[in-house]
Amino acid sequence: MGCGRVGALVASELSPQHSVTVVDWSDGAFQRLAPEFAGRTVTGNGIDVDVLKAAGAAEADMFFALMDADNQNLMASQVALQLGARQAVARVYDPVRAEAFRKLGLRTISPTVTGARRLFDMIVGPGEVE
Repeated sequence: MGCGRVGALVASELSPQHSVTVVDWSDGAFQRLAPEFAGRTVTGNGIDVDVLKAAGAAEADMFFALMDADNQNLMASQVALQLGARQAVARVYDPVRAEAFRKLGLRTISPTVTGARRLFDMIVGPGEVE
């Protein structure tokens, strides 16, 4: 869910070898997909149960929620899991919220934390400070 820069890149990279469906509320967002994108697109609100059903979330091995909105990503991931997706990952910018939902069992990734760690590793070196 989400066809911004990250979502489009992930979908484009996965589509040659995997069955990929991208959900976004804007048809124009699909222009970000690589010309070689071999999946399908569904226009609609990614937190709408009917849209997620139409996109095949119930049969998904993996569901990525990659919009720029933490709440929508968290909600869509929870809905996808309830529908039957085997795994879901929500991008959550707020590190506190990402950790709270991780403790509740939802897989999250925080670009804020990941980016800060990467920058720190580039400056100080990995593993130098705990």
